[in-house]
Amino acid sequence: MPYLLVIYDISDDELRQKIADVLHSFGLGRIQKSAFFGYLINARVKDLVAKIKKLIKGKRANVQFYIICKQCLTRRIVIGVPTVDENEYRKTLTGIFEQNYVLEY
Repeated sequence: MPYLLVIYDISDDELRQKIADVLHSFGLGRIQKSAFFGYLINARVKDLVAKIKKLIKGKRANVQFYIICKQCLTRRIVIGVPTVDENEYRKTLTGIFEQNYVLEY
């Protein structure tokens, strides 16, 4: 299963919330205010992209999907502290980044 990072820039509050709800419904967790992360099988990635595409069609919105391999994840560097719900953040990343990144406070 590929790891998936989804980031977005959406100024409309209602649309932004709809996008976040869809990302949560696909099992992705929020790692920043406009960034979700998790893993999905390829068919689910295609379903997610189609659903988001339908939601933002004709609207001023930008959503980007990054499929990331496990080896690339081990090179992640984090500076600072989580700015989202601490429990969701930890739950999303548990087992993926075990001692494989630099965390500075």
